[in-house]
Amino acid sequence: MLTIANLSKSYGPRTLFAEVSLNIARTDRLGLVGANGAGKSTLFNIILGKDQPDEGLIEWERGANFGFLPQESAPVGDETILQIATSGGKLEPENDDDWDIDYTLEPRAKKILAGLGFRESDHEKLAKTFSGGWVMRAHLARLLVSEPTLLLLDEPTNHLDLEALLWFQDYLTRYPGIELRGQRLHCYNGNYDDFIVERVARKDRQQAMFKNQQREIAHLQTFVDRFGAKASMASRAKSKEKQIARLEEVAIDEPEDDLKKIQFRFPQPPRSGLKVMKLEHVQQSYGDHVVYKDLNFECERGQRTVLVGPNGAGKSTLLKILAGVIPINSGVREEGGNVITGYFAQNRVDNLNPKLTVLENVMELRTTENGLTEQQARGMLGTFLFRKDDVHKKVSVLSGGEKSRLALVKLLINPPNFLLMDEPTTHLDIMSIDALIAALKTYEGTLYFVSHDVHFIREIAKTVLHVHSGRLTQYAGDYAYYLEKSKSGNERAALTAGFTDARPKQEEAAKVEKPKAPAKPSASDIRKLKAEVTKCEQQVADLEAKQAQITAELADPATYTSGANLPQLNARLRDTINALQTATVAWEQAAQKLSEAEGT
Repeated sequence: MLTIANLSKSYGPRTLFAEVSLNIARTDRLGLVGANGAGKSTLFNIILGKDQPDEGLIEWERGANFGFLPQESAPVGDETILQIATSGGKLEPENDDDWDIDYTLEPRAKKILAGLGFRESDHEKLAKTFSGGWVMRAHLARLLVSEPTLLLLDEPTNHLDLEALLWFQDYLTRYPGIELRGQRLHCYNGNYDDFIVERVARKDRQQAMFKNQQREIAHLQTFVDRFGAKASMASRAKSKEKQIARLEEVAIDEPEDDLKKIQFRFPQPPRSGLKVMKLEHVQQSYGDHVVYKDLNFECERGQRTVLVGPNGAGKSTLLKILAGVIPINSGVREEGGNVITGYFAQNRVDNLNPKLTVLENVMELRTTENGLTEQQARGMLGTFLFRKDDVHKKVSVLSGGEKSRLALVKLLINPPNFLLMDEPTTHLDIMSIDALIAALKTYEGTLYFVSHDVHFIREIAKTVLHVHSGRLTQYAGDYAYYLEKSKSGNERAALTAGFTDARPKQEEAAKVEKPKAPAKPSASDIRKLKAEVTKCEQQVADLEAKQAQITAELADPATYTSGANLPQLNARLRDTINALQTATVAWEQAAQKLSEAEGT
């Protein structure tokens, strides 16, 4: 459907990506991941035709079309929600002879709108009466209803609550993923959890291949240095020099440091009493809408609890009540002994001084107790995307997302012992989310949070609080246990199912007999492995040459005037790219086996 061949893009001296190739088929589900600034949005813009590559080409299959959902700023006029959702299809005939009307369009649109959290009563309301996030949901529904050949979504989950996210996840099903890292596209099959595991495995294989190649070059160079001056060995030394040159032509890059986890430890808060917070007979309303009536609830020290439930159930309201940032209509809110409460929300930036720089805002938190240094502050800021000269920006010029990230850093430097967080992962890239997870895993206080990020929830939550229709159902098990207890085992069903307050039983681990250590490979085994590596290297080299030759043909304007069979050329390129990916994996695996056999 879409072929990307040898695509390169630079801005001045900075190379975003170089010679990346990818073939997208009609049934693919691709996730593009990478650190902020890696070039994901630029690649999207090139695919969309909004930007041009420095080199390479993009070839669309005839009849293919795309739909695009931007990260922000969906257009809104005088349309209703249903009109937006159905605007990608045809509901009315253009003339008496027009039979091309999609009578399933409106029912499909209503079904998708329901999955994204819209009530039936919302369908005929004007979109401009909704928040920007809900307008984005309506435009997402439009794309899903229109079913383009290629659906391009830029951070689509930013505007979805957990219930809508899980529906959307089920809708899209499993997908293969690609990572943009180190100016290259790296393809992975499976979901995000599979990607994390395979990425580490590939890094290990690449490290083994790099060591093996460097060792081979050093071995050859030792021969050249030792025998190059001897007349009787000159020809062999020259041969070894040619081997070194060939190896350097296909040099294996050393794995990059950006795969290393960012690790730091935030200061720990003072210990609170066992009972952290108690709510008794609390009532909370917004006008005529009653959110909670006669609510009774207690928080205990050390809990790490995620609040789940449908949109509008009152999750964020409960966090605000616990934090004391909104007054309750009636009832009692009682803090426990030595409790220090901290509340983080996406738009809560009132603790930032707009006249100071990013770094100055953090350094003003320095105390004798925490001993914060500028180097430590820069490290923490870098983890949350403030790098190099960014730390010298005035807070007054920061975007809303940047202010949100800075507020998060300030909160974690001097953390409270009762931490309440509303969607903390919004505006963070994957590496920053992993850093936040690492920080919160070492946090010794009490944590209650709302999030639509399932990966974040799985890593952090130890208990789950289900909020629905003004009622709270708490159970002492993590998110996986919560899902397991639903009757269908489905994540979406689990959001509305009721649960008893029961702890999961710990199954006794089965005793597994320790396997015997494998026999040490013989010299003959190692020779065979070396031969296999050489064979795989040659296959990769041949396929790379073939890919370069076909790409050159497609890039040559004469190809398009000579009557060449373009579909056949594109098919050959796709087949070559796929074969090259397979051969590269085989090469990596062979090199790994050789490395293990030689004891590296």
